[in-house]
Amino acid sequence: MKNVLKIAIQKSGRLNKDSIDLLKECGIRFDNGKDQLMVKSHTFPVELYFLRNSDIPNYVKDGVADVAILGENTVIEHNTNLDLVQKLGFSKCRLSLAVPKEVDYQGIMFFEGKKIATSYVHTLKEHLKANNVNAEIHAISGSVEIAPNIGLADGICDLVSSGSTLFKNGLKEGEIILKSEAALFANPNLIAEKQVILDQIVFRIQSILAAKHTKYVLMNAPNDKIDEIVKVLPGMKSPTILPLAVEGWSSVHTVIKEKDFWNAIDNLKTLGAEGILIVPIEKMLV
Repeated sequence: MKNVLKIAIQKSGRLNKDSIDLLKECGIRFDNGKDQLMVKSHTFPVELYFLRNSDIPNYVKDGVADVAILGENTVIEHNTNLDLVQKLGFSKCRLSLAVPKEVDYQGIMFFEGKKIATSYVHTLKEHLKANNVNAEIHAISGSVEIAPNIGLADGICDLVSSGSTLFKNGLKEGEIILKSEAALFANPNLIAEKQVILDQIVFRIQSILAAKHTKYVLMNAPNDKIDEIVKVLPGMKSPTILPLAVEGWSSVHTVIKEKDFWNAIDNLKTLGAEGILIVPIEKMLV
């Protein structure tokens, strides 16, 4: 249907819950019963398809689905020509080469003439080719970490988040091939009606992501320090300043980026700000 956007998400696994939560934050509500593979939103012109992660890139490429929430690593591995519309900031990981922890790993040339086990065959081949390394690749669909311990390979190429799985299996990270996170991907040939719906969703997602990295701050400040406070505490354009009932004092309102938060608070206290209130922001329209 021209006026319905078909979104594919992972049927199960690490991306499923975060994808559903994000869509609900965007106001896209739906009732998904157990084992349902397709549901319609009752609040937005969207259909959701719950599919196997490895199948999704081709479904979007072939137009069965219009857009998808996928890890960047999955799209790269499948070598599909999809448009990356918006990175989403969750499910961050990296695709890395790893070796037994007793190995003195000096660089990728360690793998010259050796064996590597992976389920990311395409991505690994391209990386080895770019570095002029000839290695034998063993394709494994799961439990890649065990390969060096059973003598199947000299090292592995696999996704790493915290590195704890590598550690438990006597491995260490050698080098990173690529960094990945969840992202919204689209068929590059979306018709205009569906592009309008997608643009609305992207606007909502960007509002949510902007809010996650900022705090709303209110404080009471002496009027003779306002100019100095404004210099250390800029808002989105400039702080809002409102007079208080107490003479000589004002209320200052602004938005602070999370990374600048503690330094800003320390400076405010030094300048005499009192009653500092920090409020989380649910959504921020910019």
